[in-house]
Amino acid sequence: MIAFGCLAGLGLLAGCSPRRIPPMSVSDLMEDRVLLDGVLMKCNRDPAKARSDSDCMNARIAIERLAARVDPAAEAKRTEDFEKSREQLRALQEKQRQEQEAKNPKVDAYHLPVIPVEPTPPPKDPQSPTVSQTGP
Repeated sequence: MIAFGCLAGLGLLAGCSPRRIPPMSVSDLMEDRVLLDGVLMKCNRDPAKARSDSDCMNARIAIERLAARVDPAAEAKRTEDFEKSREQLRALQEKQRQEQEAKNPKVDAYHLPVIPVEPTPPPKDPQSPTVSQTGP
């Protein structure tokens, strides 16, 4: 009777314990980017657990496979579009710079007209003290 009670208790405990969730597969993680980001955040929070956890290893594999999937044609098109938009921006900025220079032309000090400067006239009164005449 006691043995039956123990078996019933073990059966009850086994039924109440949470089931172990199987690790997510690499293909599942590759298809669901939000889930992949969540797993990576969890792995980054606890690096010690991340080394042994199969979800973290599968997430790393999924990231590597997604990075390797880059289509060369799409990458070339993206680069071409970027260069085109950059050239348009440069042209626009150059046009704005030229308009600004047209509004405010630069003054070139080397090509300004020379204006003669007359020396200051000497004092007319010989009795007035000057800087050179004053002393202790």
